[in-house]
Amino acid sequence: MIMKDLYSAVDTPALLVDRTILLRNIKDMQDRADRAGVALRPHTKTHRTPAIAAMQVKAGAKGITVAKLGEAEVMAENGLEDIFIANEIYGDLKFARLRSLAEKVRLSVGVDNREQVSAISRYFEGAPEPADVLIEVETGEVRSGMLPGPELVELAKFIAAAPNVRLKGIFSHEGHTYGAEDGKQCAAFYRKAQEDTLGAAEMIRAAGIPVGTVSIGATPSILLGGDILPGVTEIRPGTYVLMDAAQGAAVGSFDTCAATVLATVMSKPTAERVVLDAGVKALTAFTREGGICATPGHGLLKGFDGLRIGKLYDEHGLVYGREANERLSLGDRVEIIPNHICPTCNLYDRMYLVEDGRVADELPILCRGKSQ
Repeated sequence: MIMKDLYSAVDTPALLVDRTILLRNIKDMQDRADRAGVALRPHTKTHRTPAIAAMQVKAGAKGITVAKLGEAEVMAENGLEDIFIANEIYGDLKFARLRSLAEKVRLSVGVDNREQVSAISRYFEGAPEPADVLIEVETGEVRSGMLPGPELVELAKFIAAAPNVRLKGIFSHEGHTYGAEDGKQCAAFYRKAQEDTLGAAEMIRAAGIPVGTVSIGATPSILLGGDILPGVTEIRPGTYVLMDAAQGAAVGSFDTCAATVLATVMSKPTAERVVLDAGVKALTAFTREGGICATPGHGLLKGFDGLRIGKLYDEHGLVYGREANERLSLGDRVEIIPNHICPTCNLYDRMYLVEDGRVADELPILCRGKSQ
C-alpha cells in the first residue's frame, strides 16, 4: 500500500501491528496447543509488551516465557502471574532480584550448571517456597544447555539434593530448525530435538527423580514440523504472534505477518535509488543467510511483489532499481516487513495497533531495553 496519507497521524518510522492478524495468530497457536493436549507458554521476548502477553493468556496460554529477568519484573508489575525465564542467569544482583520476584509471582528459571544451582540455593534460604528450576537440554542449536547424558543426570541429582531448590522439569529450544534447508529437514530436526528432550527426561526419571514439565519450542518447527510427540507437556514459540520476513519465508506466505515498520520516502537522488527514513535504528541490520528462514536484503516492502531494502545506514533505508523509483514518490509511505521482529520491537517505545486502515490503539512496549 502506498499513500501519502497512510496512517497520516503517525510520524515515521513507526511500528505498526495489524490487530486482526495479531488476534488470528494468537488463536491459531492456542488451537494447535489445545489439539495436541499441551500447554502453551508463549515467549514474549518477541513483542516485549505486557498488553499482548495478557491477550495470549486470556486466549488460553498457561503462562508466559521471557528471556531476561528484567522482562519478568516488568511483566509481573503488569499483572502476569506465571513466568518462566528460559535462560540461565548469574550474578549476585540477579540472584537477589530473582528471590524478590519469586515471592510475588509463580516464577521458574533455566539452569545448566551446578554453580548456578548452588548460588540460587543460597539466595533462597529462608524463602517461603523453593526456587523452581528447569534444566536446559541442548538439542542441536549449540548454544547453552546440557547434552542428554550422564552429566545432565548428575545435575538433576544435585538439584534434587540441594536445599531451597526444586526441579520443575526440563526445556529445550530447537532454534537450529531456522537453518533447515526445507520443510522436510525442519520436521526431521524437530522430531530429533523432541526425541532428545524426551530421552533426557527419561534418563532423569530412571534415576528416581520426577520430571513434571517437558517444554520445547520454536516457531518454524511448530508451524512446519509436524506432530508434537507424546510426553511433551508444553510449547514455547514466540515469533508466531507477530511473524516477520524470515518466518513468512519459512511458511511460504507473508499473510500472517502482523508487524510492519511504517516509513516515508524522503529522497530519490537517482533513477536507480529510493531512500526511506527507516535505517538500522528502525529495522536492525539482522539477516539470515540460507535455510527456510533466509532473508535477502534488509526488509520486505509490503505489497511490492518481493521488493526489498537493499542497504541500511543508521537513518537511511535504500531501495535500488528503476521499479522502486517509478512506483514510489517523495512523501509516499510504505510498510516494511522486518527480517526479525524480536530485536525490531526493542527499538520502539510503542506499537500502533491498526485495523481497517486506521489506528485503533497504542500499546507501550514496556519491556523495551529491559535486558538486565
